Amino acid sequence: MNNKGCGCRPQIDYPCRWQYRIIGEDRTAMLAAIAAQVDVAACVIDDANTSSSGRYLSLNLEMTVNDEPERLHLYQALNGHPAIRMVL
Repeated sequence: MNNKGCGCRPQIDYPCRWQYRIIGEDRTAMLAAIAAQVDVAACVIDDANTSSSGRYLSLNLEMTVNDEPERLHLYQALNGHPAIRMVL
């Protein structure tokens, strides 16, 4: 997956491991939002960063996605959850 500078979409070979960075304020609520969307036994969830004020925290979610629709659906589902402020 190397398309630097070409202005085109990257070529992703599925299935592949994919990582989402999930940002929010309440770790428990964020974990519940993730568990509502994926089988947590089939993914890795790690604590990432906490903001300097301590208000926001981020989690890394790594899992195998089978295709682009699945990858985008999960992104949208997580991003639309009220406990999650942002998904990268």
